[in-house]
Amino acid sequence: MKKIIDYLLSLLYAIHFGVTLLVFHVIQVVAYKIFGPKAHKKSVDYLNFSLNFGLYLTGASITFRQSEPLPDHRPIIFIANHQSMFDISALFWFLRKYHPRFVSKIELAHGIPSISYNLRKSKAAIIDRKDGKKALVEIARLGKLIHDEKSAAVIFPEGTRTASGNMKTFQPGGVATLLKRAPDALIVPVAINGTGKMNPKGLFPLRSFTNLSWTVLPGIEPTGKNLDDVLSEAHEAIRKELKFH
Repeated sequence: MKKIIDYLLSLLYAIHFGVTLLVFHVIQVVAYKIFGPKAHKKSVDYLNFSLNFGLYLTGASITFRQSEPLPDHRPIIFIANHQSMFDISALFWFLRKYHPRFVSKIELAHGIPSISYNLRKSKAAIIDRKDGKKALVEIARLGKLIHDEKSAAVIFPEGTRTASGNMKTFQPGGVATLLKRAPDALIVPVAINGTGKMNPKGLFPLRSFTNLSWTVLPGIEPTGKNLDDVLSEAHEAIRKELKFH
């Protein structure tokens, strides 16, 4: 019976997901071309609101926690574990105040309504994993952008999704490059829990009635510290939070 419910609710969300991408693709294009980047950013906020809270259609519970206030006029590098594609819409929405841009693989930059357009127009770091040199140049560009704007970057330093929740070692390259161009940035770990359990096989079927949570943990000052130590501290903070839940 549970499997039947999973399929029915997954179908309902899949329809919502597809319609949302198509509708907001048009909204984004109009917003960007007629009203400019600020209007485009607002449209992307509500795109991700719809994608995230549409998960209520599957019976999911959605929880966001923030351990402490974050600075408004300082670049932030959010470091998160990565369980599934559903990690991203919640981070966009809940962290929208900080204008987050993602480090994203190049395959997502074309062919996906709404998502591809936003990646290209929002000045996200779009990287080709087969070309490490160009990837670092692109991440460095993002680092300078968040430094100049006092905005935020989001990076998944595991380098791939780990749906099981068993985190992989954080790779230093991307974070190091961001910090070189934004040396005054605050490192902020984010623990994501439940999204991998919800979709172990991709978009369909989803597991209904899954508990999902995003927890912003206390920031880590990187100044004067070895980067490996900073990443180890962030990794351990996220691991403890996941274990707690």
